[in-house]
Amino acid sequence: MEHIKIKYFTEEINKVEKIVKGDWIDLRAAEKVELKAGEFKLIPLGVAMQLPIGYEAHIVPRSSTYKNFGIIQTNSMGIVDETYCGDNDQWFFPAYALRNTVIEVNDRICQFRIMEHQPEIEFCVVETLGNEDRGGIGSTGKN
Repeated sequence: MEHIKIKYFTEEINKVEKIVKGDWIDLRAAEKVELKAGEFKLIPLGVAMQLPIGYEAHIVPRSSTYKNFGIIQTNSMGIVDETYCGDNDQWFFPAYALRNTVIEVNDRICQFRIMEHQPEIEFCVVETLGNEDRGGIGSTGKN
């Protein structure tokens, strides 16, 4: 089992909880944020972590984030590698508001999971892949 050091920047948010393998871990807004439609803000998540060597965190919105708050994550998915582990390396959620919204302290706005880095690979140029074509993009139909 890997152990991860975590530093909190506020006592106002619930602590990150240990989870069963395979689940995503919720992260919370560390401050109240008011956004008008069209505004951008880096929302502090109130934590910094020291990930194990060879691992990274993938941060994405929760499935209810847009429905509840009208915000989207501007970089689609955030990546935090194990070198971002200093005492001031707080994690953030880059939010763009599509409607006026208020996010309260401790609201769950995103989630993360810890993944191993991609294994070492090598690309080999070939004339053919030798596989049957599926029919191109969108070939599986609408249903």
